[in-house]
Amino acid sequence: MARVLLAHSYFYRLDAKQWADGRPYPPLGTLLAAAVLREAGHQVTVFDTGLRHSPDELVAELDRVKPDILVLYDDGFNYLTKMCLTVMRDAAFRMIAHGRAAGCRIAVNSSDASDHSTGYLNAGADVVILGEGEPSLVDVVQRWEKGIGIEDVPGIAVINEGSVTTTARRTVLRDLDALPLPAWDLIDVAPYQEIWRRSQGSISLNMATTRGCPFKCNWCAKPIYGNRYNSRSPEHVVSELELLHTRYAADHIWFADDIFGLKPGWVQRFRDVLAERGLKIRYKIQSRVDLLLESDTIDALVASGLEEVWVGAESGSQRILDAMDKGTRVEQIAEATRLLRSKGVRVCFFLQFGYLGETEVDVERTIRMVEDLMPDDIGVSISYPLPGTVFHEKVKADLQGKSNWSDSDDLAMMFRNRQRPAYYKRLHRYVHKRYRRKQALNALRDAFPGSPTALLRMVSALYYVPATFLERMRLIRLADA
Repeated sequence: MARVLLAHSYFYRLDAKQWADGRPYPPLGTLLAAAVLREAGHQVTVFDTGLRHSPDELVAELDRVKPDILVLYDDGFNYLTKMCLTVMRDAAFRMIAHGRAAGCRIAVNSSDASDHSTGYLNAGADVVILGEGEPSLVDVVQRWEKGIGIEDVPGIAVINEGSVTTTARRTVLRDLDALPLPAWDLIDVAPYQEIWRRSQGSISLNMATTRGCPFKCNWCAKPIYGNRYNSRSPEHVVSELELLHTRYAADHIWFADDIFGLKPGWVQRFRDVLAERGLKIRYKIQSRVDLLLESDTIDALVASGLEEVWVGAESGSQRILDAMDKGTRVEQIAEATRLLRSKGVRVCFFLQFGYLGETEVDVERTIRMVEDLMPDDIGVSISYPLPGTVFHEKVKADLQGKSNWSDSDDLAMMFRNRQRPAYYKRLHRYVHKRYRRKQALNALRDAFPGSPTALLRMVSALYYVPATFLERMRLIRLADA
């Protein structure tokens, strides 16, 4: 039995935007890896870095636990870890150094390490576990425990005779029900609950029902779970929901799947199992507008507790959607938005600006789509070239010496584009101000006496109307400068 200490490299406090947002989630992928190792018979401890101040806090835990093996295993279900932020990479490197100083063997699994294994191995890791990591992690730990070499374990990268060697990829897991439930008992959930209560008045926890995404958007990297799509059974998912509800008082769930409920008949069976077990939940998901328009999908989702859906709208220009290989149409965005809203579901848009070939006309089409449909929230990003994507191959010759954002609020344009980087930073602010202006103007139109929300938005119009005009003037000065 090996003594294994698991940690991860995402620190909410090192990402000021996310820390201020006040909606942190525990490291789901890390907890699942811990459960798998524990089921394999090892002594497992988790050092949850999520709410910590510094990677240097690991030192005290290494002294306390005295592990044989340190595993940095990032949560592959969280989009924040998929972004490969340099501030988190630096934190990982410092934790690797602390692990080496404590005499540990060190294994790493993350999106960033899968894309940049040489850097992690040079920083002192003994092995980088590539992609879907649990089976290879178990093999590595068991071999280390027995003093056997790991060079032929599938799905890893190691330094062999001075050079990095990558073994053959391991076959992806298909029977996800065979995995244990995440080891929630190995972390303190209370601090997450307290932050949620203060910021939102409720408690939300995270789950995943699937792995992978079969769609081919050419800017979307999938370094952990790839393009295959495998799903847990509705019965297995509901068993985990019961645990989170009864043990941790979760009254809301974020299903962190890239695409929720894609398998035919899954959402209908999920609805039925919840009803059979008398469990009522509220949840949010990520999905695609074309999938949501399939027969009775939305009705089944609503009946099972869907409260909010984030869709990858990306652009209001069909030309840009086609260039992205998105596979959706602007008309479907509108149709799905109206249908979801008619069922009482909050609809939120992911938007992406700065894709290759985007013009000011395309930008304006996207903003007008937002103003016409007025989603309940928007997430605005700048095109981000990640290794392994078609998009990255198209722009890698033009990367300007920076290949990753420092944190999630960086928003740097990392390749040569039609406009300067300053334009896209300003565009981000302008889009948000136009969105808030429209909200305020709608509130003025629809206000009725005694509504605090309407009154607040009416007052906000006094700010957003002139502020939007000023942002527009700044944007015009930056355009084609």
